[in-house]
Amino acid sequence: MAEEKKLSETSVQLTEAAPQTVGSGFTAPGNIYSAILSRNEAVKDARRLKDFQELRDKYAAKKVLFEDPLFPAQDSSLFYSEKFPLKLEWKRPSEICSNPQFILGGANRTDICQGDLGDCWLLAAIACLTLNDVVLKRVVPHDQSFTENYAGIFHFQFWRYGEWVDVVVDDRLPTYRNQLVFTRSGQKNEFWSALMEKAYAKLHGSYEALKGGNSLEAMEDFTGGVTEFYEITEAPKELYNIMKKALKRGSLMSCAIDVLVPTAQRTKTASGLVRGHAYSVTGVEQGKRKDGKDLMIRLVRVRDPWGVAPPPACKSNDWAALAKSEQDKQRLQPTEQGEFWMCFEEFKKNFTKLEICNLTPDTLEDDHMLKWNVTIHEGRWVKGCSAGGCRNFPDTYWTNPQFHLVLLEADAKEKTCTVVVALMQKGRRKERYSGATLHNIGFAIYEMKGNQQQLPKDFFIYNASTARSKSYVNMREVTERFCLKPGEYVIIPSTFDPHKECEFLLRVFSENRSTSEVIDAEIESVTDIVKKRIKPFEEEETEEEKQFRAIFQQIAGDDMQINANELRTVLNRVVAKHKELKTEGFSLDSCRSMIALLDLVFTRYDTDKSSTISSFEMRNALTEAGFQLNNQLYDIICMRYANEHMELDFDSYISCLVRLEGMFRAFRAFDKDGDGIIKLNVFEGHTCLENGSYLMNFLGCANCHQRDFVLISDRTMVNEDEEEIVTYLHMCKNCDHVIARHEYTFTVVDDYQEYTMLCMLCGKAEDSISVLPDDPRQTAPLF
Repeated sequence: MAEEKKLSETSVQLTEAAPQTVGSGFTAPGNIYSAILSRNEAVKDARRLKDFQELRDKYAAKKVLFEDPLFPAQDSSLFYSEKFPLKLEWKRPSEICSNPQFILGGANRTDICQGDLGDCWLLAAIACLTLNDVVLKRVVPHDQSFTENYAGIFHFQFWRYGEWVDVVVDDRLPTYRNQLVFTRSGQKNEFWSALMEKAYAKLHGSYEALKGGNSLEAMEDFTGGVTEFYEITEAPKELYNIMKKALKRGSLMSCAIDVLVPTAQRTKTASGLVRGHAYSVTGVEQGKRKDGKDLMIRLVRVRDPWGVAPPPACKSNDWAALAKSEQDKQRLQPTEQGEFWMCFEEFKKNFTKLEICNLTPDTLEDDHMLKWNVTIHEGRWVKGCSAGGCRNFPDTYWTNPQFHLVLLEADAKEKTCTVVVALMQKGRRKERYSGATLHNIGFAIYEMKGNQQQLPKDFFIYNASTARSKSYVNMREVTERFCLKPGEYVIIPSTFDPHKECEFLLRVFSENRSTSEVIDAEIESVTDIVKKRIKPFEEEETEEEKQFRAIFQQIAGDDMQINANELRTVLNRVVAKHKELKTEGFSLDSCRSMIALLDLVFTRYDTDKSSTISSFEMRNALTEAGFQLNNQLYDIICMRYANEHMELDFDSYISCLVRLEGMFRAFRAFDKDGDGIIKLNVFEGHTCLENGSYLMNFLGCANCHQRDFVLISDRTMVNEDEEEIVTYLHMCKNCDHVIARHEYTFTVVDDYQEYTMLCMLCGKAEDSISVLPDDPRQTAPLF
């Protein structure tokens, strides 16, 4: 048995300090990770970008200013848990000053000054963003203004879970006494930073959702890059070179001081730095003093997003000693009150953590830049089914989603393959209004050979992990770099504790060729499996077999089904022909036991004799009963049949088996050619869709939590191939919230409509079903 020490979880503090009062060009390396920086890459749902341009031109032509219906100028866009203590007024920039500008004199780090919102982590990331002009113009399109084609509408682009999205906002901003309440520029008539903060708030549902966080989160949303996190006391010796290389490659970087006790939040250290507050790292410099002394100076430039606090006592003026010309002096001189230089040794003494977001997965410890292969997988942990927790919970750990990784070739001049694995939990900030917090997440990698099925519990009990994340931590993303031998592996992402529900994104980067895919089962019943595995007999039936078949058909009748009494008759007639058997025949109880063999499966997994089985064991119980399902169906079954303790009683177990058997029989009846695709006419198809509402009913509405849905036809269109595409919506009867949208194609042939519907129950309809986000605000494009 493999022995591994118990895993532990680590908590990372959020930076959310806010002020106590109210109110150089970069050239990107040529081989930067192209999916991040390419301006020509299609933005997710290109219609959204088109909508911005069309809306702007439409409102400009009408001379009407745009008002965003999805993020209105109301309290609901500000806070979800409490009311702002002051009466705020939403104003457009032209109502705040006489000559508003989107960007004035180029976007730079002095344009970000924090207001009365604890989003210093976000502003520290924005300040870093201004150091990389290529990335900045991707996030903040510069072709916007308050003069040309002005219609009160602006847009920004953010990387969200593997795709770029375009977020459109109007320019109404919250003010108090004609002053911006939240982020503002150092110049009163410049508004790009305030509007960008509003777009980011809209992306997460409200301004309050931005309170507290880690700069890495925003840095990643601005770049789609790969994050690294350092506890400075445990950082490598070459940390200064890592920081220098990071800035040279265009990486974004911030630092902070952890708070040891909650009451110390926003308090100052002896040197004047603020605990629990995020700072931007905007430069590193080293060199010998210009006075000729043989003394090496290593400095770090730090910026406070507040932009108002005086420099701390630990600041250094040695930057002037590095200036060898007037040009150097202008470049190195702090540009505002909130910016200062520190000696690197003082930096390490005062700050406790460093966050870096790299534009590529290249290590900052060497000088090589490579082209990387990347694969992206989306998954989810479902309570009671696939949220199995970490290895500390061996009974459920194996139920976590599993991803098959194949490393095909070693790195150049090496015997191993470099792999970067990044695991991100999705949507937790947006769900804060319902009490959501970040889970402690991590992953492990196991070596395996030739297995394409879900690895069972025993595998993880008897095999130790080959590599794993350092700890389970409450960050949005956990990233680790490994050197592995070419071969086959399985990656197990998980939360620390079981039953923690969340969607996640898994990214795998490799220097050379590799493949990765989710491990899932092909949906089959025992009938399908037997047909595949048992070859038809080439020999003719024996006389005895023919007699047995005749007896069975005579007693079973047309439906070819028998009960316990009929089974007894069949078996006893056969046994009677064998005089050598000394038996009185089968009793009724024996036949009932045979039919009730299914009960034994249930009993086998009822380990505590509570007359229930764990929902995690339902996967094995169904397999023994003859059903092989995919992960999505196991999730649905657990949500439907498990109780609040994630257990199933015998009645629920039997009900599930009966329903599954009925569904497989119905599908096989329609699937006449056995290709996994069924062809239905309009009446049959609509009936199936109505039955699909049953699935929606036990999922429940994400908006009002009621379980009563109606199926309606939303729209119909005909494409160039004369195929009629009909969209059906499953809509909540109580609040009209749309939980799912299904699109089906009808082919028009001689006035008779029929269409091909890939069976949802058999996992053949991944591309035909689109589940909408839970937030009813997002059931329409973000414009």
